[in-house]
Amino acid sequence: MNSKPDSTPVNAATAAEISATDRADGTRRYEVSGWDLRELLPDADEATVRERLDAIDAVIRELEAHRDQLRPDMDPKTLLGMLRSFESLRSLADRLGGYASLWFSANTQSSEAVAFRNRIRQELTDFHNRLLFFTLWWKGLSDEEAAALEPKGEENADFRRYLAEERRLKPYTLDEASEKLVNIKDANGIDAIVVLYSMLTNRMEFEMEIDGEARTLTEEEMRSQFFHPDPDLRARTYVTLFDRYEQESTVLAQIYANRVRDWHTEHVQLRGFRSPISVRNVNNDISDEAVETMLDVVRSNAPLFQNYFRLKAKWLGIEPARRYDIYAPLTTSARTIPYADGVASVLDTFRDFDEGFADLAEKLFQQNHVDSEIRKGKRGGAFCATITPELSPWVLINYTGRVRDVATLAHELGHAVHSMMADQHSVLTQHPPLPLAETASVFGEMLMTRRMLAREKNPVVRREILAAAVDDIYATVLRQTYFVRFELAAHEAIMANKSADRLFEIYEENLREQFGPDMEISPEMRYEWLSIPHLFNTPFYCYAYSFGQLLVLALYRRYQEQGDAFKPGYLRLLSYGGSRSPAEALAEMDIDITDPAFWQGGFDVVQGMIEELESMEI
Repeated sequence: MNSKPDSTPVNAATAAEISATDRADGTRRYEVSGWDLRELLPDADEATVRERLDAIDAVIRELEAHRDQLRPDMDPKTLLGMLRSFESLRSLADRLGGYASLWFSANTQSSEAVAFRNRIRQELTDFHNRLLFFTLWWKGLSDEEAAALEPKGEENADFRRYLAEERRLKPYTLDEASEKLVNIKDANGIDAIVVLYSMLTNRMEFEMEIDGEARTLTEEEMRSQFFHPDPDLRARTYVTLFDRYEQESTVLAQIYANRVRDWHTEHVQLRGFRSPISVRNVNNDISDEAVETMLDVVRSNAPLFQNYFRLKAKWLGIEPARRYDIYAPLTTSARTIPYADGVASVLDTFRDFDEGFADLAEKLFQQNHVDSEIRKGKRGGAFCATITPELSPWVLINYTGRVRDVATLAHELGHAVHSMMADQHSVLTQHPPLPLAETASVFGEMLMTRRMLAREKNPVVRREILAAAVDDIYATVLRQTYFVRFELAAHEAIMANKSADRLFEIYEENLREQFGPDMEISPEMRYEWLSIPHLFNTPFYCYAYSFGQLLVLALYRRYQEQGDAFKPGYLRLLSYGGSRSPAEALAEMDIDITDPAFWQGGFDVVQGMIEELESMEI
């Protein structure tokens, strides 16, 4: 086994010097680079890994020694000591698991990274199984017994929140032997199958002719062509990309069917969740009512975006409107932004809002926690990984120079800032609940859009900036909601033993409802869903994007109205991390997530943006 992940710099200090230079104003200029994972693990040598695993085992043995003391009349101080040990254990395990996951993301085609990831997942599953006795005991207590034992005092608020979250899942918890079997089944079964999905899709390469040159592109590079000004190139890109997915559709659809059946068998049949999506709702600590309300309001506003795409097709001079053109730029130039300039723009935007906000974001570049390179085998898309409170998060982005890549960078750095603002909390409660996870990321995108509009005088460019913002809102709200609507129908179809052909029909029907009768939908688009990792990795995850975007639109409107008076409440919301439920945290800002009017308020902002676009004189 190599002593380091394939993409980790040999010398972190040297890498930092190479990837950053001084700007005239005294700030740093950062260049494209990989990331350094050695804060998580100095190397992947067997001795180092064995030392970490032994340290985890020692803490587990300490906890196991207290098993016989777990009684309703036990000393609460013993429980508090166990919680502190469990907190330490989580930190050790998350560092090792985080290293394995990030190494694999950096190079999904590395056999060593795959083997290491599989090994660590199995080890951590075994460790988790050994500790099931504690959470199962805690969930088995009566409410009165639990209240008498829970730690008192403000300094233990995170422990109380963690314990309350465990008891919230009590109705869906199995006996200890069954929980162990489920964990083993996941590690060796569905989790392994989903890893195969990542390996199959991330190895794909696509042959395209661009500007008279034959090129071999990664999927991320292909997707960057969706924003190209040439309509023929956009069309060829979609056809080439999804024709390849059609070639793999039999295998990928079978992987998805196994994911769905596994999800239904475990969560609906065994655990007793009301429905497949209720699993996500309960884990997100959001009522089914609130989620259903949001999904319904988004669906009722599909005509708003359908009208926008008709307008956009007219501005582009393309009739009829085509699905190929929804991300097309309104200007004729394919603008690119060097990575260093993109980073500087994001940091300057954050600094205009709040100095501390920018300082936290810049820490990631200073510590080489950003992987921005385009590489074969690297996971597509972008993400932010928060491992423990004492370590800055790691961000992965595939930077191709598009304007939207800068927005994506702002988005992921917003996630990182959110995590770092909550780093005073325990590793057990730092992570915000999923519906609030987009609160800082999407807000950062909104800040940057408005900053660009304020500084741009060219009306053509201003229209392009604003249209790109509406495009992004579509992608984050309507598109993500319709992914969830597809999932709802697909799960039902698979459990009714429908064929893969029916899944492709459902997705095509989904597209036609989403875009309306005036949009031309080409045949290969029915295979698009196979390329969406969230559908395979984390079913029903996508509505969190819709939730976050609509929430931020409402919050941004308040920021425009209140100015600096808005900041304390907003920053306090971010600082809660996962120490409050979404409903509790938002109630402090007078937001009721079961009220359709709240969700409609976000669309009112979108309507204003579209009207602003229509009024622009070009």
